[in-house]
Amino acid sequence: MASSSESRPSWTFLTNHARVLVAISRDPGVRLRDVAVTCGLTERTVQAIVADLEADGYLSRSRDGRRNRYEIAEGAMFRHPAEAGHEVAGLLALLAEDVSPAGR
Repeated sequence: MASSSESRPSWTFLTNHARVLVAISRDPGVRLRDVAVTCGLTERTVQAIVADLEADGYLSRSRDGRRNRYEIAEGAMFRHPAEAGHEVAGLLALLAEDVSPAGR
């Protein structure tokens, strides 16, 4: 029987959309397959999330040879009224930095 420390939490602070955006902000040339592995999602789910983020103006996609390159929109604001007036860039800056022991 697994202990409570080994079980998966029933909720998290960030949405899948936020996780995908953070992964892309860390590496704008990342493959969606790699984002899916990092975020624990299917590749198809990540594709749908990227389409959502692109449609709502949070990022844009361009071709770089055979790969896609993503650019986070400057000045993009949170959508929920509770975070109104705050830019997404602040959250991305906080979460995109390397906080691993090797990155310190």
